[in-house]
Amino acid sequence: MNNKIDSSTSETKNNPDTGMNQSPKTPNDWVKYFIQYVKDNFKGFVRETVELVVVTLLLLIVIRWALAEARYIPSGSMEPTLQVGDRLLIEKVSLRLGRAPRRGDIMVFYPPAAVLGGKDLSYDPLSVLGRLTGLPMLHYENAFIKRVIGLPGDHIRIKAGVGVFINGELLDESSYIKAAPDYDLNVLGDIGGILGDSMREYYRPFGDPEHANEPVIVPPGHLFMMGDNRNNSLDSHIWGFLDQNRLIGRSCLLFWRIFEPPSYKKEIQ
Repeated sequence: MNNKIDSSTSETKNNPDTGMNQSPKTPNDWVKYFIQYVKDNFKGFVRETVELVVVTLLLLIVIRWALAEARYIPSGSMEPTLQVGDRLLIEKVSLRLGRAPRRGDIMVFYPPAAVLGGKDLSYDPLSVLGRLTGLPMLHYENAFIKRVIGLPGDHIRIKAGVGVFINGELLDESSYIKAAPDYDLNVLGDIGGILGDSMREYYRPFGDPEHANEPVIVPPGHLFMMGDNRNNSLDSHIWGFLDQNRLIGRSCLLFWRIFEPPSYKKEIQ
């Protein structure tokens, strides 16, 4: 009995018709082997791929929502502090833990709806997923980066050629601004301007007679944001106060900057 069983097993192992129990030798054997391998492992491969994608997305969402994300600078509104092309790390832990923004903080935020062409943030699933993950193939709204100048309750006044006054005192900004502002801002009616290249109409958020002559006092839960390049920045002196619920995070680390190579005079031949 033992010999018969052994003989039968041996014949099965050596039977070329079984195909998968021995190493493929001919091209046809390899094709059969590959097809059988795909059939045997396809479900497991799909399951592992889906699990990997889901876990990766969840980790990405948790990191970007609660911890930090990377951003780059597309314009010169924060010069000389930040240059075009700079890469920054934006931390979010302090906001999640309830730390209030401080004067001088450089913050990333979603601008008011007026700056977004009159349309506020979209909350369809793909837009939300785009904001949470930052994946380039998904749509999400552009963010701004500016410096916190006015805190809730502050009285803001700007004098052309001089600077920004907070509660009657001139703010010392000599260490970071590119130049003193070339405009005055004394009352709410002075806030206004052109909202970028795509919108040519003059925007005045407080142009109505009821508010136009009121002092510029930052409301509760809001901030007054300005770019360090005061005369080339789309900021609060044009679109008004920023709701703190639109904050994304605080700039904490500049980790990439492209430096121009030094120029030298040509050697005299």
